Amino acid sequence: MTILFGCDFSSAPTRRKPIVVALGAVRDKRVTVSKLLRFSTFEEWTAWMCEEPAWIGGFDFPFGLPRELVVQLGWPLEWHALMAHYAKLSRTEIRNEFAAFCDGRPVGRKFAHRSTDIPAGSSSSMKWVNPPVAFMLHAGVPRLLETGAALPGLYEPAGASRIALEAYPGLLAREVLGRRSYKADDAARQNAERWVARADLLSALELGKTRLGLRLAVTHTQRDALLADAQGDLLDAVLCLVQTAWAATRCNTSGKDGRRPFGLPQSIDPIEGWILTA
Repeated sequence: MTILFGCDFSSAPTRRKPIVVALGAVRDKRVTVSKLLRFSTFEEWTAWMCEEPAWIGGFDFPFGLPRELVVQLGWPLEWHALMAHYAKLSRTEIRNEFAAFCDGRPVGRKFAHRSTDIPAGSSSSMKWVNPPVAFMLHAGVPRLLETGAALPGLYEPAGASRIALEAYPGLLAREVLGRRSYKADDAARQNAERWVARADLLSALELGKTRLGLRLAVTHTQRDALLADAQGDLLDAVLCLVQTAWAATRCNTSGKDGRRPFGLPQSIDPIEGWILTA
């Protein structure tokens, strides 16, 4: 049986800031959350994914780098070779390479972007701070490859029973909230306004008031936990689950409406990747 999950990722997981996984299922346009899991180490998270024989997961970290960046740095132009090269670099080396790239560019265009970043409204995958998505890619993608997962559009080993998709909770959250903030890591900013934003977002998901056409189902206990989590990690994992559920309903739609399986566009840059639903 193939399980579905959404994953809110951390490039440095701890008990205080773990990797969070929202497990669930989709049926008749209804996404049911079955369990919320927390992993305080990469080893625990990777082991859990390897233990599950078949899954479709949506992960909140980038799967690729901007082509413009890769070309200028002279790095491999084949995704698997590029990721192997990237994995061998230390975080200090990554930061130095990317900082040097930015130093040579005009203000307002310091970072290169992937094609998917514009429609998704996401940060460049080469950013090493606020948020450190370059380090999230560095920590996450090699561990996905350890599981033998396929990453559609980038790397598709024959017979893979684990499917990894790039999700982005901010894309779905902004559809409901606009620019209202619903979370904060800093305790001083964890205020009533953000609690209300989480409540509004959760209510919209439960009522199916998004363009994905899916309704979220959570228990009273889960709902209380999602609202109480001021850092938003639990809610972000659930947002990734909803995006993954949308993709799972389109896993056999190749060629329809100009899209590939999982609702991905036909034309995906094979070193950049694509964010679900963008």
